[in-house]
Amino acid sequence: MPQISIEIQLQTLPNSPGVYQFYDADEKILYVGKAKNLKKRVSSYFTKNHEYGKTRVMVKKIRVIKHIVVPTESDALLLENNLIKEHRPRYNVLLKDDKSYPWICIKNERFPRIFPTRKLIKDGSEYYGPYTSMKTVRTLLDLIKSVYQLRTCNFDLSKEKIEAGKFKACLEFHLGNCKAPCEGLQEAEEYHRQVDDIREIVKGNFKSSLQYFKHQMKQLAAAMEFEKAQQIKEKIEVLENYQVKSTIVNPKINNVDVFSIISDEAYAYVNFLQLSHGSIVRSHTMEIKKKLNENDADLLQLAIVEIRQRFASESKELYLPFEVDLEPHLKITLPQLGDKRRILDLSTRNAKFYRQERFKQIKIIDPDRHTNRIMAQMKTDIRLSEEPRHIECFDNSNIQGSNPVAACVVFKDGKASKKEYRHYNIKTVEGPDDFASMEEVVYRRYKRLLEEKQPLPQLIVIDGGKGQLSSALKSLEVLGLRGRIAIIGIAKRLEEIYFPDDPIPLYLDKKSESLKIIQQLRNEAHRFGITLHRNKRSKAAINSELEQINGIGKKTAQDLLKRFKSVKRIKEASIEGLAETIGMSKAKKVYETFH
Repeated sequence: MPQISIEIQLQTLPNSPGVYQFYDADEKILYVGKAKNLKKRVSSYFTKNHEYGKTRVMVKKIRVIKHIVVPTESDALLLENNLIKEHRPRYNVLLKDDKSYPWICIKNERFPRIFPTRKLIKDGSEYYGPYTSMKTVRTLLDLIKSVYQLRTCNFDLSKEKIEAGKFKACLEFHLGNCKAPCEGLQEAEEYHRQVDDIREIVKGNFKSSLQYFKHQMKQLAAAMEFEKAQQIKEKIEVLENYQVKSTIVNPKINNVDVFSIISDEAYAYVNFLQLSHGSIVRSHTMEIKKKLNENDADLLQLAIVEIRQRFASESKELYLPFEVDLEPHLKITLPQLGDKRRILDLSTRNAKFYRQERFKQIKIIDPDRHTNRIMAQMKTDIRLSEEPRHIECFDNSNIQGSNPVAACVVFKDGKASKKEYRHYNIKTVEGPDDFASMEEVVYRRYKRLLEEKQPLPQLIVIDGGKGQLSSALKSLEVLGLRGRIAIIGIAKRLEEIYFPDDPIPLYLDKKSESLKIIQQLRNEAHRFGITLHRNKRSKAAINSELEQINGIGKKTAQDLLKRFKSVKRIKEASIEGLAETIGMSKAKKVYETFH
């Protein structure tokens, strides 16, 4: 892929939270940063005057901007931390693990303790997080301790020592905060049921806990203990508004490669996320040009082999959207729920963002390729036999049958060709009959094109549903063009697309570029038709005002307008000025009417 200028890279960045990475000409990473809005933040590096010399030097070296889109600012903060530790960019502050983000640990013990920590120790314990503030961790732990009676001591509560009476219940037991498993007053099975509930809380499932708190709050309020009830209410509000953990990191997901793919008629885009110790350490998206009608499974298989070789990946497990034939020693997981599924969805999201940016960049750099892609997509979406390089759209415009007109707009290669737009005054139809009007204007349009041996369009779009489409088809039938030109109708309410002789409409994806072009055609035809209709109504009103003067007919009104251009100027004219155009006798009548 050719080097894209910084200006174009900035134009196509998304307005989403994420992490950006700057690379120099040798593809060495210079800097990693986080952003609430990637486009605004990254653009600021190239528009501001930087007082700090090192920043100016760094900006001059930037040649490539990469980014990873994430759901929230909190995720961006955590991902930035992971990438800085992994890649150690030259212009970033060096981060050390001993000052990392806090986690909640469920200790691997017979009666597990639950406590905050900044260190992850591989002893079989469970770690949840990381969290962006210790305050959040403590709020969660306060909640857990207020609902469940857990031990806080660090004794080795083995079965043998408890039965030997090695321990005595402490103050926590007498305060009601612990059930004294140290003295055998609580079974391990019951204790572990509590720990299972706590796992749900730290995963974000607060339903049972919130019900408990709300019940407790009502009881306290009924007992007139309003101060305690308020404290419970504040905890409920914190929990209801709190996102419990990041989708970016999960310590259970270790040494895994994640791949996703999206594709269109001409290209496929494969995103790769590399996870190490639960953290994303690399993101890369590959663009693949299709040569034949390759399916996604074949393309993903090729991309996986290429990307793993390029980045020397030794991961033994892969998360994929569907089954792919790979080396037998690799473990393939197809995530359906939970953290694994969220990671796969994040990969898909980044592939989609990359595709959108490439479209924008190609539109700027290579408009012909952009046009070819859209035309190929329209041919597929609307089931055409050839690409619709020349499209014409018709729309009627009348208000209660007055001044009926029609408009024909022309698009060439997906763009408006305004010099070929045409207005039509309806000549053969009396009253507000849209169907007959459509029949007339389609007939007149293509009869003329045939007579003048002008090129015919590949697609006709009729603004209307089945009725309007049938009327247009009658004219094509008479002219011998039915079957030679593709024709569709678009109904406004649900954007339904109708085909001849097919009662079931087609519904295109609301974000489809094919639908956007059809909507643009329809809207342009409506705008163009309304313009003529307004002009006709305005002229009719002006002529009517002049013709109401006794002794002034249509011809005289037209002469006056031709000379003075507007009724306002006619009103301001002198008798002599009027007389030069229509004679003194009629001039007096006009002058006296307005004065």
